[in-house]
Amino acid sequence: MKHKRVKIQISGIVQGVGFRPFVFRLAREKRLKGYVCNTSQGVEIEVVGGKVEVERFIQEITTGKPPLARIVDFKVFSLPSLSYSDFTIRESISNSDRSVLISADIAVCDDCLRELFDKDDRRYLYPFINCTNCGPRYTIIKDIPYDREKTTMQPFTMCKPCAAEYHNPSDRRFHAQPNACPQCGPHLTLHNGEGLPLPCANPIQECINLLRQGKIVAIKGIGGFHLAVDATNNFAVALLRERKHREEKPFALMSYSLQEIERYAFITPAERIHLVSKERPIVLLKKKGDSEISPAVAPRSRHWGVMLPYTPLHYLITRGNFLALVMTSGNLKEEPIAIDNEEAIGRLKGIADYFLVHNRAIYLRSDDSVLKVVGDRPLMIRRSRGYVPVPLFLKREGKEILACGGELKNTVCLTKGCFAFLSQHIGDLENLQTLDFFEYTINHLKKILEINPKIIAYDLHPEYLSTKFALEQKGMKKVGVQHHHAHIASCMAENQIEEEVIGIALDGAGYGLDGKIWGGEVLLANLKSFRRVGHFCYIPMPGNTLAIKEPWRMALSYLYALYGERLGQLKLAFLERLDLNKKKLVLQMIERGVNSPLTSSCGRLFDGVASLIGIRDYNTYEGQAAIELEMIVDDRIGECYPFLIKTRGNTFEISPLWIVKGVVEDLLAGMPPSFISSKFHNTLINIFKDLCLQGRKRFSVNKVVLSGGVFQNVFLLTGLKRALEEEGFEVYTHSSVPTNDGGISLGQAVIAAAKTS
Repeated sequence: MKHKRVKIQISGIVQGVGFRPFVFRLAREKRLKGYVCNTSQGVEIEVVGGKVEVERFIQEITTGKPPLARIVDFKVFSLPSLSYSDFTIRESISNSDRSVLISADIAVCDDCLRELFDKDDRRYLYPFINCTNCGPRYTIIKDIPYDREKTTMQPFTMCKPCAAEYHNPSDRRFHAQPNACPQCGPHLTLHNGEGLPLPCANPIQECINLLRQGKIVAIKGIGGFHLAVDATNNFAVALLRERKHREEKPFALMSYSLQEIERYAFITPAERIHLVSKERPIVLLKKKGDSEISPAVAPRSRHWGVMLPYTPLHYLITRGNFLALVMTSGNLKEEPIAIDNEEAIGRLKGIADYFLVHNRAIYLRSDDSVLKVVGDRPLMIRRSRGYVPVPLFLKREGKEILACGGELKNTVCLTKGCFAFLSQHIGDLENLQTLDFFEYTINHLKKILEINPKIIAYDLHPEYLSTKFALEQKGMKKVGVQHHHAHIASCMAENQIEEEVIGIALDGAGYGLDGKIWGGEVLLANLKSFRRVGHFCYIPMPGNTLAIKEPWRMALSYLYALYGERLGQLKLAFLERLDLNKKKLVLQMIERGVNSPLTSSCGRLFDGVASLIGIRDYNTYEGQAAIELEMIVDDRIGECYPFLIKTRGNTFEISPLWIVKGVVEDLLAGMPPSFISSKFHNTLINIFKDLCLQGRKRFSVNKVVLSGGVFQNVFLLTGLKRALEEEGFEVYTHSSVPTNDGGISLGQAVIAAAKTS
């Protein structure tokens, strides 16, 4: 029989996912000899055996790989003949050139769930059960190669049965680094609101009892703490809102199974796929009427944000006869999620009545991911636990770059080769705690990915903390990137587009090249440069950032720009409900140009219209007025307002005042808010369709890219995409990267790569 010896080098997500035992079993099955081991690049295999068996072995590695494995590069080298006595799993090989990819934190698998509820299993009801196919990964890894001593499981010495599993290549827990059992692994303790431990035989059952009594319990998970209450208890939900100072922003829900979720929400087949996926994101689902869920969970919204349990602990708690639990991030307003036990007790004391904690440390915090399903595709709103640090694939290899993102919904991005590593959600960079998390995340990703960037990309806004951080770095080439160009480039990178596109970037605010606040932009863009070819006409933003929190200010600004001194003659309910002194002060600010920067923002136009028609004068969370304006759209209404697009030089200018004039006329005619909202949305669709038609004629470009936080509005996104495709455009939108500011670090990175290539 003709023999063959080969070396196989595999990179990708191939560590901590059961890849070596899979290779071991496959080699033994085919009677091959040699070895497999982890390296700092991935996995290395040498096999010797019959030529046919070796070739089949190579083929079956790719076709039969473990469910969590992802092969990025697969190289095979022929070697001179050499004999091995057996096929073995060798110790990991570490060197300075690391390129291994790390798995994200994965929901508990079906095999572990069966064992969890099997009374005859030694891990029966053990809340830290896991195997090579599931459990914590990214949040417990300190360094690579991914071995136990480089994780937060290092303090736990495996007992003999666990060690036997760990060292048995035929076992599902072979080299499962978080492997443990009740005898040797992490354990739970319950503490009162002051942080003092409460002696109890069954902390989980006591936690269930407390939740049933309407108590607020802080529960430690994989990526941080949740604050939990019974979602059917109105008093408990209201108390959580009061203590957390979260007036109206929707809370996330967790239910034990799809059957419970279907009692209060509709689930489409596409939504079901994401709910049960190994990533376990929060999925926005349409509400059912007359459910038992407290309306205070998600006031003024058509949707619930729902997830299934993703840890054994979550399963053990949610099976306690709850329809759903509120599971919201364990943090104070605008601060990062708490991860350390003492930190959580210190920061959440006064919010939580009790704390259910464990002694497995979380090395890196990671919030729950959030998505909507639009059509059959996901629209990522927050990309975090379950998805990070799985890389995005770039069309071509580039330099090592660090992109620092923006201020709101901050993420950072590191690039290496053809990979872009978008970090977990960091949050709004508005305080020292979040800035510390920002810097910690950068340093950790640089270490575990062995990336040493010499180029740093940042937003042009001089006051962003991310920008200040970038400009303070020594020995790095600095590349400033305009905010809306970054939005368009992030969508281009996700869709692997490099040629010129018409980019429509709609959001709340971004620093413009002229120093004004942009946000309603049409760009002619590639990855290296852009031209601003269209935008909304500028309007004063009285109070600057205060106008974001108080939409009535923008409504008054639009009205004054439209009617001037005749404003007092209007008989609008909006004007009548305004405080006279505040109205007078804001009008003076506009007239004198005091603290009233000019903006072309589409987000501020949404705010102004929402306030005008009585939807919301004050936002309690970002984008609330715009979200609630979308919630009342009636898709049976096809009418729109007249609009005006002027040409100034080579730039199209959209007049928002024509739209506002139409809104006012409908208000005076007594038309309902849903009718006005529908016409407003339809008008925006027609405006940007018209601009793309004119842009195609002028620039001979047929690809259109849609990005920016406004495109979280599903009615606008789907309506504009459909209208453009009917005109023959190729339309590209986001799916796996947030369309909001959580995606701009990716855009910054690819622009910096193009500019420095």
